[in-house]
Amino acid sequence: MQTPSMATKVRVFWQPGCSSCLRTKEFLIAQGVDYESINVQDDERGMVALRELGARSVPVVALGERFVYAQSLADVVKFLGLNLRLSERLPPEELARRIGIVLRAALRYVPQIPPEQLNADVRNRKRSARVLAHHVFRIVEAFLEASSGSTLTYESTVMPPASGIQTQADIARYGEQVLARFEQWWAHCPDKSCIASMETYYGSHSMHEVLERTAWHSAQHTRQLMMLLETLDIAPNGPLTPADLAGLPLPEKVWDD
Repeated sequence: MQTPSMATKVRVFWQPGCSSCLRTKEFLIAQGVDYESINVQDDERGMVALRELGARSVPVVALGERFVYAQSLADVVKFLGLNLRLSERLPPEELARRIGIVLRAALRYVPQIPPEQLNADVRNRKRSARVLAHHVFRIVEAFLEASSGSTLTYESTVMPPASGIQTQADIARYGEQVLARFEQWWAHCPDKSCIASMETYYGSHSMHEVLERTAWHSAQHTRQLMMLLETLDIAPNGPLTPADLAGLPLPEKVWDD
């Protein structure tokens, strides 16, 4: 569904294992949008081009010197002028329930990661299993921090594990604390419609939309933990089911080919 006015070729800046990057590429392919794929992890010139645009994170969709962060597909649709209406998102209360399901699943998988694999990079991403597992919970913690009125920054979502978070048990304790904080936040949330605006590094969006992103983002990385275990011939303890993930705007794939 490419617009006739799109004379300049679309560029997509991405990196392996990035949940929003994979979702963006799948979305553009589904809409018939031809694009130049630029893996900034492995292409130094691509990283330079990204910085020249003024962007500091991926995914980015660019047309000439203009670009949009692609964390929100609605922003991508508007930026490219696509005639498309996105699916309705799940209600906030359901998204909150799914976050609980996802974090509990991650808490089951973290102890299954062999100690010798914890600091090894996952596939072709320069990110260890320890950092990936921590990231699942950090996504939710960053949302909680921003829900009080501060801006959700990119740096807050990718904050690395503290020096005291080294082992599987350390990660699990941290994850349990985040889960408890999130469920307490939701129980006392004064506006469960989540219509208020939140400021994020990719623009101003309703809390409902940011909550949705928090849910599917952490779910996608939890799927990656399952993938990691399966690659090691370890059956995930209580795999996430299609029902657990239904209605979340996840990428179809768990990882880039």
